[in-house]
Amino acid sequence: MTQPPNPVLDVVLTRRSAPRLTEPAPGRDDLERLVQAAATAPDHGRLRPWRLVALTGNERARLGDVLGEAAASPEQARRAAAKPLRAPLLLSIVHRPVPNHPKVPDWEHLAATTNMVTTLSLLLHSHGWASIWSTGAAIQTPQVRKYLGVADEEQLLGWLYVGTRGTSRPSAERPPLDPATEITWGSG
Repeated sequence: MTQPPNPVLDVVLTRRSAPRLTEPAPGRDDLERLVQAAATAPDHGRLRPWRLVALTGNERARLGDVLGEAAASPEQARRAAAKPLRAPLLLSIVHRPVPNHPKVPDWEHLAATTNMVTTLSLLLHSHGWASIWSTGAAIQTPQVRKYLGVADEEQLLGWLYVGTRGTSRPSAERPPLDPATEITWGSG
């Protein structure tokens, strides 16, 4: 039997990380609307243990300077300084767990944060934008944490680079999943 079209399924199946991003990126109103929607992702206790620091324009170059300062060598500094300029919008993903929550274990706080970022990535794709989540050793450096205002009890999980897909080269196809190897049905 043929299934009717399912736009949600199509978005999930066609979203791919985009390493090359150009203008435009969502503006403030569009981004706030999409983040509002992404905040409905599964989140036990509705804790919203995350926040985003949006960087555009010259703020990206300043983050690049800070990344360069944290690098170990001049070559690494040059490469690090260029990274934030690969997209017109960077969303710094800050995980802020609620300490000692009586009902929600710590791992669920992290799951809620990643659920929101994944949902946001899908929403961006559904609206014609593209993104890629990137991280690296620099997220732990004091210079980067200070620049972004990441508190001691928070964890920087990297950046969601956002913009418009910048290459016409098709994304690599994902190998199909064999559900029989990934799903175990109960023995009862």
